[in-house]
Amino acid sequence: MSTHKKKILTGTVKRHPDGFGFFIPDDKEHPDVYIPRNSMEGVMTNDKVTVEVYPEKNSDRFRGEIIRVVQRGTKTFVGRFYRLNDKLGILRDEGKGWGQDLKIKIEDSMNAKDKELVAAEVISYPEDGKSFTGKVTSVIGNALDPLTDIKRVILSSGIPQDFSAETLEEAKRFKEVPDERDYKGRKDLRDIDLITIDGATAKDFDDAVYVEMNQEGFLLYVAIADVSHYVQVGSAIDRDAYERGTSVYFPNFVVPMLPEVLSNGLCSLNPHVPRLCMVAEMQFDFTGEMTRSDFYEAVMESKARVTYGEAQEVIDGNGAEKFNHVKDNILRLADLAKILMAKRFKEGSLDLEIPETELVIDGAGVPIDIQRSERLFAHRLIEEMMLAANVAVAKFLNGKKVPALFRIHEPPNEMAIRTLEKYMATFGGKTKLGQGKLQKRLTKALEEFENRPEAQILNILTLRSMSQAKYSPNNVGHFGLGFEDYSHFTSPIRRYPDLIIHRLLKTQVVKSNQYRLMSEDDLATAGTILSAAEQRSTKAERQVQSIKKARFMEKFLGQEFDGMISSVAKFGIFVLLREYDIDGLVRLDDLGHDRFEFDEENLCLVAKRSGMSYNIGDSIRIQVSAADPELGQINFVKAGMEIRDEMEDEFDDESGEQKSPAARSAEKYLNRLRKKEKETSEWSGEERRRNDRRQGDRRNNDSDKKSFSVREDRKGHKEHKERRDKDRGAKPSVKEDRNPNQKSRFFGDKRQDSKGQEEKQQKAMQFRPADRENDSKKGPDESLLRMILGPTEYRKAKGEDSDDKPKLSKKLLFAEQSKLRDNDDYSEMNSDSLKDRKPNRKDSKKRGSTSNDSRGVRKARVSQGRGKGKTR
Repeated sequence: MSTHKKKILTGTVKRHPDGFGFFIPDDKEHPDVYIPRNSMEGVMTNDKVTVEVYPEKNSDRFRGEIIRVVQRGTKTFVGRFYRLNDKLGILRDEGKGWGQDLKIKIEDSMNAKDKELVAAEVISYPEDGKSFTGKVTSVIGNALDPLTDIKRVILSSGIPQDFSAETLEEAKRFKEVPDERDYKGRKDLRDIDLITIDGATAKDFDDAVYVEMNQEGFLLYVAIADVSHYVQVGSAIDRDAYERGTSVYFPNFVVPMLPEVLSNGLCSLNPHVPRLCMVAEMQFDFTGEMTRSDFYEAVMESKARVTYGEAQEVIDGNGAEKFNHVKDNILRLADLAKILMAKRFKEGSLDLEIPETELVIDGAGVPIDIQRSERLFAHRLIEEMMLAANVAVAKFLNGKKVPALFRIHEPPNEMAIRTLEKYMATFGGKTKLGQGKLQKRLTKALEEFENRPEAQILNILTLRSMSQAKYSPNNVGHFGLGFEDYSHFTSPIRRYPDLIIHRLLKTQVVKSNQYRLMSEDDLATAGTILSAAEQRSTKAERQVQSIKKARFMEKFLGQEFDGMISSVAKFGIFVLLREYDIDGLVRLDDLGHDRFEFDEENLCLVAKRSGMSYNIGDSIRIQVSAADPELGQINFVKAGMEIRDEMEDEFDDESGEQKSPAARSAEKYLNRLRKKEKETSEWSGEERRRNDRRQGDRRNNDSDKKSFSVREDRKGHKEHKERRDKDRGAKPSVKEDRNPNQKSRFFGDKRQDSKGQEEKQQKAMQFRPADRENDSKKGPDESLLRMILGPTEYRKAKGEDSDDKPKLSKKLLFAEQSKLRDNDDYSEMNSDSLKDRKPNRKDSKKRGSTSNDSRGVRKARVSQGRGKGKTR
């Protein structure tokens, strides 16, 4: 990479909430480029920019400096209007996608009230010395609730949202700062330069770190908020926290495990205020081996609140002056992290780099960008410190023979590893996974694909092959991390298992009768309950991600994007977009004219006639065909396939349960009628049949009156004869169908309700613009459009409100949604909606059906975590 010189590129920039950015070049062959914080001043997400790009030293990554903004990506902003005074108000940058708040003069506010939702137009962007200003163009009021999607998921998931009255009463007794009496018996660490490193949107800081060097090596202090001091066993707060099990993190919203007075107050290690903490003090030699550890209660004071982006700037040598007093600490932490990482990977810890999804949401709850949250070294730095503390505590408790709640991860089963090995071999991998220590073999196998398109896909496939980590008193070790002893100690504000570990640790290191050991039965029960709570919250977070992604893609219906095939299945391919961290399904019927079959041996789709194939990692251009925010579903078609759908596949799915090519054609037709303002009329099925008999062959010769079916124009008299024969009850000849090996999608259909279905078929086949002069002002057949589109899509096409659509109970609604997402292993092959899929090509009604048919749209894959690191 060092041979590459600086170059000037144009493309789109994504602003990370921490302030740095990632640049996606228009040149598809060039990798994404990291943009440091100091170059993102005044630049917003989705802006078109010109960047000077150069390779990083001793790395395959690229770094860039923004030269100029070519075009702004957002011109209208939505959010809550906050009145600051009689002259000025602001729209807050809640999603951290703008870089700063939008200032609005009161005279430009359209008299919006405080905290009302508004839409604002930009007057000036933050460039050339100008400030970021705008004016309100419409007052939305409270018609839109930003939390509607989130509230729906919270309720359907059964996540407790409101604290009990007793808990709220207990919370009132806490003060803003610790009482001096609480310092008794604690070590005073207020003179040590402990700092917090966290995400820009984080509000609860449960860990602070500091490292110093001595003759033995590195002495590391990891200070964790002392939640157990405030949350007493059996108290109302404790009962509510146990029921929740974990905090649940949604975009711009949190369902906390603890009341805010604790989670954002007394138990949050905010800068420059005294806080009670539990400390893991660890001595490492220069090879990263822990030689001793000590645990005790302390009082501390954070010297700085640093974001990941700011920490990375310090590591890169471009840190702000305000961090000069903690700069050396950050650099020493970076040195220790590198040593610990090298040791961990050498011993077999898996390094699965799977970027998390970052949602940028405006004040109205509308997503303005969906991006891959690339992990910086600063993320890894803090992760290594937390891993070290978690291992040290687990080793200590295990050494003392204390029954405890461990974080365990069992090895994958043999079948899963064989399947993974098969995937790797298909992509050209040579490493065998059945020889030697499995973790090391996996790491070596994944290294073969470094910097190749398949790398990200194989990381995900490897993760899918693993069993799920959980909490248990039976310490079987952590396979993924390669640790024999591992517990969760570092996040007691947001995870109840960590609170249990704190209490158990205090039974050994604090001279007090306040804390008690737990029986193995109680620990086993807690492990089961808290593992289930964790899965519940993870599922809810993924569900909201899916809904927001679908809501985001609604505005791109019909637009084309470049993407990469991320997965191949019997029923189609999943495509991951290049520009946004979004994937969707392209069904077999939307891939091309050929008939594709799944090659299980080579894990690809192959066309029988042409030999064309679709493989994982292939680039493909797609068109967005459907997005359903209620279910969180997104569908694509291969770019250019819409024309084929209209001409040849109008009646692919007569059931009306899912939008089909027929529905798409009907929608297009309805739009064309509106645009051209054609005068049409509404005829019943019986009237149409009588008219057909009356007009006879005149229909074929009337070239100015085109049928709804384009096929009729192409086939001429044969198609007309087939329809006429159908009207008269004759069976059409299979030979007249366009494909001699495939029965007609209508006439080959055997169904019980023959009379009703026959009427529907005839209506659909004969629907066309009316040619009666007296009825020229009437529109298309409303009942037929309703039948083809379905009630919901029909109302959308008509621009009507959907208040009258049938309502499902919350339980039924969630049950339907759960079919798509009950998939803890990140695998579409394991999901209820996609397993047991057996395409039936002879019966059009059963084509592509499943036992739990949700039309094959997979939930979006999202990594766990909230930017704090997967292992924390």
